[in-house]
Amino acid sequence: MALVQPRWRFLEIRTFAIPSIDIAADLRLVSERLLREFRTELFSPAGEHGYADLRETHLHIFGNVGIDGIRLTDVANGAQLSPATTSELVSELERLGYFERRPDPADRRAKLVFPTTHGAATGRRHRQSCRRNRTTLKSVLTEQRFDDMCATMQGLLTALELQANGPDA
Repeated sequence: MALVQPRWRFLEIRTFAIPSIDIAADLRLVSERLLREFRTELFSPAGEHGYADLRETHLHIFGNVGIDGIRLTDVANGAQLSPATTSELVSELERLGYFERRPDPADRRAKLVFPTTHGAATGRRHRQSCRRNRTTLKSVLTEQRFDDMCATMQGLLTALELQANGPDA
């Protein structure tokens, strides 16, 4: 097994001398490592900022609930989670004091998910951490290489989606 020397600690990639390595698997490994590093940085100050009770899976919800409220089905679609999983996560976050459900003024049968004051503050801290991560990546890769990487990854996602669903999907 050959070890590719990392430019920075979380870009270490282990490769094997097998000619038929699936590129999707390689991309998945790199993406998972980057995501793990991001989540570690995001959760490292959790205790000192008052959100030590959060789990990584809760991030799916925080990233999809704005201050104006949103229906649970829209949170699920944005988070790419099932409605049942989303409901369970929102219920947990509600019990922990991060979110609350209120009646939808447009349809009283439906509920909207809103952040509480504590949830909004936690969301702001998470967004600040995301901006710091983005700045760090841009400083390591240069802004142009970062932008190129994002465009390339989006192109890959689009191509894989077209391949899986066909051009008419």
